[in-house]
Amino acid sequence: MRTSTSLVGQALDGERTSTAPRPFGRPSRGLGWSIAAAATVTAVFLLSNSATPLYGHWQAEWGFESGLLTIIFATYIVGLVAALIIAGRLADRFGRKVVLVPGLAAAVIASVLFLAAQDVMWLLVARLLAGVAVGTAVTAGMAAVVDLAPEHRKRTSSLIASVSMVFGAGLGPLLAGGLAVAGSPSTQQLVFTVVLCVEVAALLVAIVLPLKRPVTQNKVRLLAWPSAPRENRRELRWGIGAFAPGITATSFVLSLGPTVLGHVGAPGAFVTGVVACAMFLVATGIQFALAHLTTRAHLALSSTTAIAAMIFMVLAVTVVPFAAAAIIAALLAGAAQGLGQLAGLSLIATHITPGKRAESNAALNIGGYIPASIASVLVGYAADAFGLSISVTLFASTLTAAAIVALIATGVSVKRHTAESVTEGESA
Repeated sequence: MRTSTSLVGQALDGERTSTAPRPFGRPSRGLGWSIAAAATVTAVFLLSNSATPLYGHWQAEWGFESGLLTIIFATYIVGLVAALIIAGRLADRFGRKVVLVPGLAAAVIASVLFLAAQDVMWLLVARLLAGVAVGTAVTAGMAAVVDLAPEHRKRTSSLIASVSMVFGAGLGPLLAGGLAVAGSPSTQQLVFTVVLCVEVAALLVAIVLPLKRPVTQNKVRLLAWPSAPRENRRELRWGIGAFAPGITATSFVLSLGPTVLGHVGAPGAFVTGVVACAMFLVATGIQFALAHLTTRAHLALSSTTAIAAMIFMVLAVTVVPFAAAAIIAALLAGAAQGLGQLAGLSLIATHITPGKRAESNAALNIGGYIPASIASVLVGYAADAFGLSISVTLFASTLTAAAIVALIATGVSVKRHTAESVTEGESA
């Protein structure tokens, strides 16, 4: 007989291991292939943020406003969400490679477009394809990381998948910012030549991954809004509640961070790149540092750090216009995304069967990226219309309210679930 303690622990700590068959990956004793799959995710996210330090340069050279800058960012979200709607179900039905390999091919094409970009239209198409590539990475790529790991290392593989995303997201700005500080007139070409080589290498790795097509291919509607299985939607809601505020905060830093840093006296591609890189390094490091905590703790800490990030961001554009406040806000935003992402992926890896894992990953990311894109576009145009201080304050207030609601709602849901589990354990 299961005790009530074990039932509650499995639900909240993410330790349950699925006993379902492994239809997508070759059984493995170690994490080698899982890490190789994670490398493909890192490569895609390297591409996704490599342009961040260069937007200020492009904006000055081509003369577009902050509103259009956020539209360029949102175009990436359009490609991402479009891919997420179909990629998860495709990966669950036909196998991870069917989605991952074309996604990496899109990343290669996007790299070429960034390399040769001559005006805003090139950036829009490149960002759209980069979004498609990221959509395949967070569904098929992250599912492959878990599929290729041993059954007893599922929570570890969730950590690897989550870290691969934020580590790549941090490497991109560091690469671009580092090359920009060298003062080369061909920074754009240098950055995206390196990125192109990385994407080609990742494509080759994806091709040789020992991923299998599922033995049974259940007929499902491919054009349907992604979701978790009905019995696991509670866990999905918990994950989205923490992940969405965190990734919205980091998305703001990526899209309007250069403007905020310029406002507080720290302009330049190098500073922007270092801050963005540091933000994602915090997102990476905090997952390792706090991996020993329960998933319930990760959920609560993610919401709390998102609130703290917004407080510092408001201070930076109002009463404390110093670079330190903006940088602290960015680092806290990274912590919020890292912890929320780890919690969401852990819940999916340990509670949802392989046949629905990629689709559930898609649902988690849609729940995070849609509010991130809408908020970034609105605050960009608000900055042009009402000024940076007012627009950032409104954005931060809205995000803080959302994080507080998520913190309370998730806490109440977890408490209710704990009580139900205790009751079931006693009756058993």
